[in-house]
This record gives sequence, C-alpha cells and structure tokens, in this order.
Amino acid sequence: MFTIVEPITADLDVVNSIIHRELHSRVPLVNQIADYIIKSGGKRIRPILLLLTANACGYRGTYHHLLAAVIELIHTAGLLHDDVVDESSLRRGRQTTNALFGNADSVLVGDFVYSRAFQMMASTGNVRVMQIVADTTNMIAEGEVLQSASMHNQDLTEERYYQVVHAKTSKLFETSAELGAIIAGASEKEIRACAEYGHSLGTAFQLVDDMLDYSGSTSDLGKNVGDDLREGKLTLPLIYLLQHGTPQQTQLVRIAVENGDASNFDEILTAITKCGALDYTRHHAALAAQRATSAITALANNQFKDSLLKLSAFVVDRNH
Repeated sequence: MFTIVEPITADLDVVNSIIHRELHSRVPLVNQIADYIIKSGGKRIRPILLLLTANACGYRGTYHHLLAAVIELIHTAGLLHDDVVDESSLRRGRQTTNALFGNADSVLVGDFVYSRAFQMMASTGNVRVMQIVADTTNMIAEGEVLQSASMHNQDLTEERYYQVVHAKTSKLFETSAELGAIIAGASEKEIRACAEYGHSLGTAFQLVDDMLDYSGSTSDLGKNVGDDLREGKLTLPLIYLLQHGTPQQTQLVRIAVENGDASNFDEILTAITKCGALDYTRHHAALAAQRATSAITALANNQFKDSLLKLSAFVVDRNH
C-alpha cells in the first residue's frame, strides 16, 4: 500500500486527526471505545479512494479531508453493528468492540459514530453531497437486512449474492470515488467514471474478502477464517461448490450452512479448492478490477490516477 498512498500521505494524516477530534465526547465510555476503535487501525481504503479521486480530478482545497473522515466514520459505525449481528470476536487482529465492551455499548457507540458523521456532513452545506451520503447509508442498512434474511439459505443465487455485495460493500466504495470527483468540479462524465471505478473496485474487494475467509490465515487477516460458514452465510465460493460439487460435498455444505457449523471447515475448504470455487471467485474479482481500471481511462494522467490503477491490482492480489 505504501506506493499507493504515497501521494496522499499528508492528506491521510489530516483525515486521521479529524477522526480523532470528531470522535471526542463528553461521555467517558464513548471516548474509551472511540480510542480503542482508532487504535485498531484499518486499511482506510474508502477515504484513500476519495482522496485519490479528488486529487486525480484536480481538486485543490481541504474539503476532501472532512468528507474522507465522514466516509471512514460511516464504515466504522457499520463494522461496530456488523460485529454485534455476526457475533464476531476478532477484527484487525484485536478483540472486537462488542467482545470487549459488550453488545449494548457497541451498538450505542455505533449510533454515536453514525450521528457524528452526519453532523460533520451537514456542516458542509452541500445538498448534493448530503443526498448521496444519506442514500448510500440507507442502502447499506438495506443490504444488512438483505444479508440477514439470506442467512442459512442454501439456495441463494449469484444474483442475490451480488445484490448484497452491492448494497453492503461496493456502494460505499462507489460513493467515496463519486464524492471525490464531485468536489473537484469534474464533468458529469468523469463523475460517472469515478463512481463506476468505485463500484467495481468495491465488488472486487468483497469477492476477495469472501475468498480469503476460506483460503486466508487468521494472522494475515486479523480476523477468524471460517466466520462466514459459522454464521451460515453463503458467499460465492460456497455457491459455486453447491453448483459444481459432488452430491456428498453439496450435502456437507448444506448441513453446515443450515446449522451455522464450521466443524467440517477443513473438509469443505478442500472441496472448494478442488472444484475450482476459489479460482472462480478470484477470476470474477479480477474481472471487476479490470472494469474499475477501464472506467477511469479518460481521466487525465497523473500520479493520483497511477495510484488508483495500482489500487485495482492491490485489492485482487492482497492476502489481508
């Protein structure tokens, strides 16, 4: 990531300082949990995406720092709620907030982070920006409900899977890139191109995440492998296995998904690997990354566009 973020290192430092400042509260417990969240780190890919697209489109100013912080806070609030819903215990190599502080406080601080993000966004006075972010946040919530309703569903289709991916993940990527272009005063064609870049990049990112949940390692990922299976979540590798596996393999998967049981994880991983499900998922991630690269062809050539192109490659090749 170093070469990707090198042109915006100073911008990221400002964004991190804004996040630290804006998460301050008069309530000690909020400060304690917020400090824990900040120290947990993260890739910051969504704010990086906003900063890079803004600069790639010729933006000059400091408005992008605030919006990048808003995007990261919205993402963080979603993670706080996700970990409660999924009963996760490990994220970014540390205990999840809910595991450490309890579900109730984790949800309530997630609400605080959401509302603080909207306070920050409202301070911009930009109606178009506020509308886009509000619509995006609403879609993310719908995606969470759609995914919850799809849990333990052994007959989930690829089409429904991609609907969840779009709402839960790629929409916020899309918004990050779109906002960067908007505040830079880019043309509508360039704004659409950046939005498509973000959407496709987010799709690739989620596909790789779902692949790594089976093929990655806990030390690299900073979270437990096999969580999707434990939650009864059908992602693309399992969908492919159910379509192409042997009757014995598909029966094993159906029982695991129905019961949210990862006790046969190693056997299922072997089946996923042998039937080509991981290769299939990586292939479609690479196709999405290629669409992202193609979307920004018309943008002016500069170091920020170069970083966007490198980012497309990174999301597919990463191991965490």
